Amino acid sequence: MNAHDGRPDHTTARGAEARHNGASEPAGGDEVDRLVASWRQERPDLDVEPLQVLSRVSRLARHLDRARRAAFAEHGLEPWEFDVLTTLRRAGEPYELSPGALLRATLVTSGTMTNRIDRLAAAGLVRRRPDPEDRRGVLVSLTDTGRGRVDAAFADLLRREHDLLSTLSEESRGTLAALLRTLLTPFDRE
Repeated sequence: MNAHDGRPDHTTARGAEARHNGASEPAGGDEVDRLVASWRQERPDLDVEPLQVLSRVSRLARHLDRARRAAFAEHGLEPWEFDVLTTLRRAGEPYELSPGALLRATLVTSGTMTNRIDRLAAAGLVRRRPDPEDRRGVLVSLTDTGRGRVDAAFADLLRREHDLLSTLSEESRGTLAALLRTLLTPFDRE
């Protein structure tokens, strides 16, 4: 009960419940701490411990998505355009790949990739040329404009990602990366 007005004090009850379940909510905790405490109170029969990690990963993914979209928009790119252009950029000089290699790298269908290449070519960011080793094939290459645009967007993205990680020490970032790698590896094998 709240000593001031006689109503139940849910804040104290949630804190007591969290302590009862073996975890105390840190002072100034985040939204996930509040979510977990609420579920522990409402469903003490369930082990909500996975929420401690996975809800934070989910929330962080939303913040990262916002940062990515802002970085791309600032350079006039959509996320799918950035994906195709960075795939070409990472290929190294002469920054070209077959449409098949692009679709395998970006995990889209051939029809989707054809449409994306058409749109990027119309925007002057890529160009097609005949594949000298396959008379029926074509190669897609970055134009100078495409390379400049993707380089600028990537630099901006990295700045924003550094900002997202700025509260962690270099050692903590390494530890987090290793833990996430361990968690993701089984899914990447599928």
